[in-house]
This record gives sequence, structure tokens and C-alpha cells, in this order.
Amino acid sequence: MLRTLLASRPTLLGSAFAVALAVTPGATKVDGKPFNASVMDLAKQGYVEEEFFLSGLARVHDIPRDQMSNATPADPTHPYKTRLVVRRPVSASKFNGTVVVEWTNVSEGFDNEVEWFHSGEHFVRSGYAWVGVSAQNVGVSALKQRMADRYSALDVTDNGTVTGDGLSYDIFTAAGMAIRGKSGQAVMGGLKAERLIASGHSQSAGRLAAYFNAVHPLTPVYDAVLLHGGGGRMRTDLTVKIWKLLSETDVLGQVAVRRPDSDKSGTWEVAGASHLDYTHADSLVRLGLRSKATMLPSPPPAAATTRQGPGTAQAPGPFNGCTHPPLSRVPSEYVQNALYDHMARWVKDGTPPPSAPPIEIVTENGKPTIDRDSFGNALGGIRLAEHAVATSVNSGENTGTGFCFLTGWHEDFDRARISMLYSSHTSYVSDVKIATEKNVKAGYILRVDAAKTIANAEQSAVGRP
Repeated sequence: MLRTLLASRPTLLGSAFAVALAVTPGATKVDGKPFNASVMDLAKQGYVEEEFFLSGLARVHDIPRDQMSNATPADPTHPYKTRLVVRRPVSASKFNGTVVVEWTNVSEGFDNEVEWFHSGEHFVRSGYAWVGVSAQNVGVSALKQRMADRYSALDVTDNGTVTGDGLSYDIFTAAGMAIRGKSGQAVMGGLKAERLIASGHSQSAGRLAAYFNAVHPLTPVYDAVLLHGGGGRMRTDLTVKIWKLLSETDVLGQVAVRRPDSDKSGTWEVAGASHLDYTHADSLVRLGLRSKATMLPSPPPAAATTRQGPGTAQAPGPFNGCTHPPLSRVPSEYVQNALYDHMARWVKDGTPPPSAPPIEIVTENGKPTIDRDSFGNALGGIRLAEHAVATSVNSGENTGTGFCFLTGWHEDFDRARISMLYSSHTSYVSDVKIATEKNVKAGYILRVDAAKTIANAEQSAVGRP
């Protein structure tokens, strides 16, 4: 198996990577619905959802502390067994050739498909395939607890002998190789994956940053990576294409590693967007993983302590423990949708995404802080009409208990302020159309999502008697 695998992909020859992988023989596809089965009617859209068990051997890597050079794989190799969830077009004629491979987030104690939650509708309408990878022990353990009959055989720790998700990096490489058809099993149902874009949100972006800086160069299998809401300093000598998508919440933590856009990497920052937003929370509610009564994601018990946002020391407020009403309503998924299309073209023809202005930062009391207008809304960045033509405060910052520091906040303006800003409903809609068209022309949103923004404005009560 290993000899065949190496011969089939020349870039592996001479590599320090020596992992044999295989989708579980005799149990390639798992019947029935997987955990987090999509609530979308995929069949109606010409899509299928399938789950595969992926198994093989993986190594632990010694990654340099600064992550600015290649890791050293350590012996011996360890057996693992985990899962892939594949959502793909049934027909090759519908497939656009690009697979988004998501390192599922586990900060809330289970597999959390943040990229799918935000862009699943776009992936389906545009012919992408999406694959979710359970690379970390927290997610795998939750699967075994919640659906033991289905997942009891999964293990990414070699029976507890490997800690710290040491096998996760090789598992993610193995997933990419399986998608490219190198595992001997047709996890893509016969579709040919022409482009692989890795993605991950928050802690997954951090894992991916380490992976692409230090492990991926040993066995290149991905074409590009979207680091969403995280990821630190990246090497400048990597051949993989790198783009960061940051909410307002994320910006202060990324100021120290900002760098100019290039033909290899870049960053988009979305003003008014929060790390955890309304779209994400609503997706968890629809899956039955969160309650409509709270919407606000709760952290694991170990993290359920008071956390304060940047530069503040306010006591928790009445909003599910948050000082301000949580969850920004700025639809940052519109920006994410456009970015995925740009990245696919970037890989295909070498044209990078357009640059965008950063969120504006000022220094107060010796510390960087976000510059804001008189209403409290951030200046600079990609400014969707929901932010630029404001009818509310949408901030990336909040304070309070648990995950409040990541939720941002949203609070509608009162009628007096709305009347001061917009003389009529017609003038408000006109301003929304102007701001939206500007973003379409800049390449920050797609025409189909722009239409949603305009329709919402036309149906709103803003500026009406």
C-alpha cells in the first residue's frame, strides 16, 4: 500500500512523511445519518451526503516553537481511525472541481462545521464539494459519547498513548490524499478533485497555521488554505496560497502579524462582524445542538468562567451573561462566499483575491484599539451595507461570562436616531443599494447575496412612518 501510494504521487518521494492510509476496508461508507447531518435538502439540490471512516498510520511531529521551519516526524507510527463527512454533487457536470476541506472546530466540545454553517448554501448553488474532517480527540470523543453504536471504534490517540492531538496533522494530510483518490476508495464518488482548499475557524485556524507552516511542506496535498478567525504568523516561503478572513473580534489579536497582501497571501477584515455570530448560533439551533431560548453558544465547563473583552473590565450583564445583547447580525458569510470563489480562481489561474482596507486601529493608553464612529461601529475594513448604512450597533466586542467575549453585540437604533439618519424609506433603500453595489464591484460580495441585502432593506420598516 505505501509503495503504491508513494509511486502515485511524486511529491511524496524523498519526503520524511511515511504514513500508510486507507478508508476502512469493508466499511468505507457508513449507512444512515452522521452526527451533524445537514438540515439542507441536499438531494433536491443534486447533492449527496456520505460518511466514511478513514484509518491508517500517523506520526507525531516535533514542530519548532516559532513554526517557521519544517517539523520533524517522530517514530513510531500510530494507528488511527476517524471519519470524513462528504457533501458533494451527484453529477460530475454540476461539480466545479473545488473541494473545501474543513478541519472541524471543537471548541464547544463537539464537531462544529463553521464553514459549512456559513457557506453551505453557496457551496451547493455553485457546485463545490465540502468535506469535514474529525482530526481532534475532543470531537471524536464526543462522537463516541453521543452516538456510541456508530462511532465506538474511532480513535485518534492510539489507545490513549498519544496526547495533545499529536496525530491530527497526519490525519488531515491523509484526508486530503483520500479526497485526491490516493486511498484506494472513491470517497468522492468518482468526481475528480482538481483543487483542494483547506479551511478552519478559530482554534482550527490555529491548528491549520501550524500544519501549513511546519507539516504540510513535508507532503504537499492542498492548494490553498483559508484561515478563518485565527491563525498566527505564516511563513513567506510556502507555495500554498494563504488568505485570512477575520471578523472585527479577531483583528486586535492579529495586528502584530499583519502584512501586505501579495500573490501568495492576504487578509480580509469585516467590520461589525463577530467571531461567533447570529448565523452560527442559528445553525446550531436548527441542528438541535443549542436552545432557541439562549442562542448563545455555551463553552465547555472548564471554560465557563468570566472572560473580558479587550481593554474592558465590565461586569456581566443580563443578556445570557453578556454585558450587551450578543451576536452580530452583519452577514459575514456573504464575504466568505465571495472569498471562496476568489480562492478557487486563484488556484486555477493565479489571480489572487482583491485587496481590502483593514479595520482602523488607534492607540489608547499605549494599547491598540479599534477606531469607532459616534454610534460605536468600527471604521475601516470591508463594510457591508448592514454596517455601512447602519440601523444598529454591530460590534465584534462584548464582555461577560463564557463565550461572550467572542459574540460581539447587536442593538437596534431607536426610532429617533433612525429618523435622524434617513429621511424616508426610499432614501434608506437607496443608500443600501449604493453601498451594496460598491461591494459587488470591489469583489467583496456576490451578486446573489447582494440581492438578499437589498430585498431585506426593501422589506424593512426603516424610514417608514
